[in-house]
Amino acid sequence: MENELKSSDLRCLCDPKMFTFKDTSELKPLEEVIGQERAVQAIDFGLNMHSPGYNIFVTGQEGTGKSTIVQDIIYKHALSLPTPDDWCMVNNFKDEFRPQAISVPSCKAMRFKKQMNKLIEDIKKELPKALEDEALQERQSNLQKKYADQQRELFKKLDTFAAEKNIQIARSQAGYQTVPLVDGKPLSKEQFMKLPEDQQNEINQNMADVQSELEATVREAGKINQTLEDEAEKIMQEIAQFIVKQRLDIIKHEYKDCPDIEAYLDEVQKDIVENLKNFLPSKAPADQMEAVLGAASKPTFRQYAVNVLVDQSGCQGAPVIFEANPTYQNVFGHIEKRATMGTVTTNFSMVQAGSLLRANGGFLIMEIESVLMNPHVWESLKRALQNKLLFIEDVSTQMGFGTTTLRPQPVPLDVKVILLGSYDLFAKLQNFDSKFNKIFKVRADFDYEVERSDDAIHKYAQFVARVCKAEKLLPFAPSGVAAIVEYGEKYVANKNKLSLRFGPIVGIIKEADYWARKENAARVTDKFVIQAFKEYRFRYNLYEQKIHESYVDNTVMIDVIGEVIGQVNALAVYQIGDISFGRPSRITAETFMGKPGLINIEREAKLSGKTHDKGVLILSGYMGRTFAQKYPLNLSISVTFEQSYGGIDGDSASSTELYAILSSLAEIPIQQGIAVTGSVNQKGQIQAIGGVNEKVEGFYDVCLAKGLNGKQGVMIPQANVKNLMVKKEIIKAVEKGQFHIWQVATIEEGIEILTGVKAGQADANGEYPEGSLYKAVQQKLHQYLEQSMKLKKEFE
Repeated sequence: MENELKSSDLRCLCDPKMFTFKDTSELKPLEEVIGQERAVQAIDFGLNMHSPGYNIFVTGQEGTGKSTIVQDIIYKHALSLPTPDDWCMVNNFKDEFRPQAISVPSCKAMRFKKQMNKLIEDIKKELPKALEDEALQERQSNLQKKYADQQRELFKKLDTFAAEKNIQIARSQAGYQTVPLVDGKPLSKEQFMKLPEDQQNEINQNMADVQSELEATVREAGKINQTLEDEAEKIMQEIAQFIVKQRLDIIKHEYKDCPDIEAYLDEVQKDIVENLKNFLPSKAPADQMEAVLGAASKPTFRQYAVNVLVDQSGCQGAPVIFEANPTYQNVFGHIEKRATMGTVTTNFSMVQAGSLLRANGGFLIMEIESVLMNPHVWESLKRALQNKLLFIEDVSTQMGFGTTTLRPQPVPLDVKVILLGSYDLFAKLQNFDSKFNKIFKVRADFDYEVERSDDAIHKYAQFVARVCKAEKLLPFAPSGVAAIVEYGEKYVANKNKLSLRFGPIVGIIKEADYWARKENAARVTDKFVIQAFKEYRFRYNLYEQKIHESYVDNTVMIDVIGEVIGQVNALAVYQIGDISFGRPSRITAETFMGKPGLINIEREAKLSGKTHDKGVLILSGYMGRTFAQKYPLNLSISVTFEQSYGGIDGDSASSTELYAILSSLAEIPIQQGIAVTGSVNQKGQIQAIGGVNEKVEGFYDVCLAKGLNGKQGVMIPQANVKNLMVKKEIIKAVEKGQFHIWQVATIEEGIEILTGVKAGQADANGEYPEGSLYKAVQQKLHQYLEQSMKLKKEFE
């Protein structure tokens, strides 16, 4: 039969003789990427585009190695770039709640921190020594003597003025008091009250005049004291300025090309000079309470510390950060807090950098699914990339509540972000996030398959060598590599392709090594690869085994011998995690007079999906096109999956349902030893379906369990022949004539194989030849029409 496939059509075999090595230890491990030219070019383009918005979104199926490949490419690219500056957080002396980040030349942040610590320690030691110098003490003494003389002169004039008015100025701890004198003696209150009124008035006036002069003298003395203090402080500041500037100039010279550091050091110098007393030794406490209070108020000099946020020491080239857990704190940084005396405190030294700042000047890689799962991260990331500014904030402040905390000044941001994700998330972000396309302008799409060629096969062998070397596995023999190549073909279900989903392939390589070591083998051959695959499947296929047993004991009714009208074996695929397998399912169709048309029992019972419903509705189009050109269809059709109690979707059984309908109408039986898969369009063309290998192998297993008779087989769409990679057991059965696989392109071809009766071809009048199956269908439909018209007349 011309539609029957040969054994050579059922699988693409890899000949181990094409390899010239004894084992993979002789091969150079693979260093390039197989079959991902589009993705690699896109990544290279994105990495070298320095305009804003050219961040990269990487898509691809799981297991294609996109994460490993992306990191390898970026690491190599980063080595050619300069190492960016370090970042430090320092105090803002103008506003302590707004600390500032400053850039420090690469790998010098820790040195700068140590320099500042040593600067403060040196000043704490040297400044008191300088202020205790004899020359300075003499200068201070002369200054105090000068202004003390001025104060004495003032009070001498005051005393003279008061004496002229017969007023004495009494000095006490409470201040100054004016006392009237009579004959040089103080006048008591009783004596004053006995004096004549005019004399009392005179004394009061004199006291008022002296009090006014006293107040003026005290004010002038206060000014002299203030001037003295200012002069003394000025002298001390000059000394401090000299000492501090002398040491700061050394640091400034080292960072002369860093304006941020120079500006910060100027602020440090100004603050030290203004707060000179903090560096002077305090007086000994008078008691224990004063000692406790003094310890609490003792200056810590924390305001001069340097908080290193990012230190690029040990980094070669630009930084590459892979953030595996992109929480808000991990990405953007956070501000730590410390509980002290029943309250929560913080300062600039407790600000911590996130991965975004650590990647500044380089590259940050994250998985989009993890990013979207963490609150506030996605919106904050877009805002940072758009504005090129990084804000380190508390999440609580973003949400509108929380205690008063720091709000560090923003950090200039220059980072390339690479996101890894699925097709679905990419499509949703592209369609529903208005800013996404502006920020992520580069898409790198990883393929899951590559054209099968000698070059690709040899790269597969090098990939096996790479895995063996990296994981310290036994070398693979040529037969073992050939088995891995065939596994790659089967995994992608295409004889002309090789799978690029290396994750599962690496798993098989490791497991094959395990079985080889268990038998003390020196090399891994095809025997161990096949064993690894079988053992892997055995660990996961308990459910498959239980389903298979239900066919063997006839719990699920399936005929694999004989002929039945209106009954066909369809094929379905079950997916349990990584394991998929096929099993047959009986489809039956009943046709009878009436007008409801095609009744899909699954749809009526709400057990079918939209795709399955569409496939069933297409059958009405084919029936009308083929048999209702001259008169209408006047019949009812009932179609169902027998013993199916769960949901059904997909259109791969639509051709099977049509075969059952045609058989029922023509009253011609269908061979039950043939299972069918394939969708159909309204023109009767058979279309490709998925899972063809699982379906063929599943029906073969059932036939094998019930007994092969040489007439059984599977009918598949012609378009799926290239996808055949069935197990070698089936190939042997086909070679022996125990099992068959047919390819069909049209419904007519398929019904002829199932029934052994020609479908027939309509003539110019739309009539089919006698003895053909379609003629029998045509006659049945005509019979239904005549009978319905006859009944209509009788009823009328």
